[in-house]
Amino acid sequence: MTKRKMRLGISMRYMGYHGGSWRLPEVQPDGSSDFRCFLDIVETAERNKLDLVFLADGIGIRSDDNPRGSLCRSRQNVELEPLTLLSALAPLTKHIGLIATASTTYNEPYHIARKFGSLDQISAGRAGWNVVTSWSDQEAWNFNRAKHLDYDTRYERAEEFVDVVTGLWDSWDADAFVCDKQAGIFYDERKLHVLNHSGKHFTVRGPLSVRRSPQGRPILVQAGTSEVGQQIAARYCDIVFAAKKEIESAKSYYNSVKARLPLYGRNRDDLLMLAGLTPIVAPTRAEARAKFERLEGLVDPLVGLAMLYRSFGDLSHLPLDGPVPKPDLESVGLRSSAQMYWELSQREGLTIRQLYKKLGMAQEHNTVVGTPADIVDEMEAWMDGGAADGFNITPTHLPHGLNDFVELVLPEISTERSVPR
Repeated sequence: MTKRKMRLGISMRYMGYHGGSWRLPEVQPDGSSDFRCFLDIVETAERNKLDLVFLADGIGIRSDDNPRGSLCRSRQNVELEPLTLLSALAPLTKHIGLIATASTTYNEPYHIARKFGSLDQISAGRAGWNVVTSWSDQEAWNFNRAKHLDYDTRYERAEEFVDVVTGLWDSWDADAFVCDKQAGIFYDERKLHVLNHSGKHFTVRGPLSVRRSPQGRPILVQAGTSEVGQQIAARYCDIVFAAKKEIESAKSYYNSVKARLPLYGRNRDDLLMLAGLTPIVAPTRAEARAKFERLEGLVDPLVGLAMLYRSFGDLSHLPLDGPVPKPDLESVGLRSSAQMYWELSQREGLTIRQLYKKLGMAQEHNTVVGTPADIVDEMEAWMDGGAADGFNITPTHLPHGLNDFVELVLPEISTERSVPR
């Protein structure tokens, strides 16, 4: 029976994805600003042979104080800049992939090509770029704009941006630098390629002032589910991070992206789909449930209402234990999320309080509460069912969520980290 390797990564943003986990007594609340915390996480991940660590990012604090008093109750506001952090971690690690987010909206292609090219040199070929567009007004305000760019412009710019960056990464052949001291020739001029890009959004001559990446080019990662996002993923990317809570939705997305690969001369195995997974694990189901309920109780009501604000507007005037109102899809900031959360509340009969508690558990990702065997059963179901090639673990809090995963879940997975195909 053929086997398919299960790829595993750990996401490190804000030292965890749960909205109230920073209040746990064992958690260092300012860990997202402490280099030592990140070093401990990455060393643990590498020691246990995870494939990569991942840093999501936004260029600003992407929340307003709505409702009033919610922002000061959230820890999701200060963090270290990802490329600076990964460059510091690179020489202290040897094998693990180092992936960081960088926006195509408020950067220039040459900046990104040079920075990730440099990180790839520093890490000896372990760098990856998670390609995103910036969507929030808060980010726009930091870059001389009153509002963020419209959707179509953001993605049109993003596609050309990636084209330019990958072109710049091809500025030098791998053997261009001959360093012939006797002849006085530093590089073979036949192996230098000037890009001379001229497009709608960018005019970039090149060449890049960083030698060719040790791995050919840094890994490219994408997480968008839009039509253009899937197109970028199929044309350029090596990994897609999938934020899906239900296996059937994940299967549909998996097949949609993979079906596009032949259009660009690529095979289905040329791109890996890693599904977001938030495991809450303990030796028994009762203990795991107690962990879950403990976390649920730490979501401050104002933080909970802030989670719902972009989808439903201000709900602070309504009883928390009352029904979730139907959103006005014409006026809310996140229409797709509003519809999804509304349907969830109706399907499960959730109150406002119950909905925000549910969303506190790594909002977009599949949360599994149970024993190590329960977690692995779920992972294998997604792998066997054609919904994922592996998982990007989005822990509720760090380092504890990672420690639980490597101590309890990894022993349940075969040493080859494979499942039957």
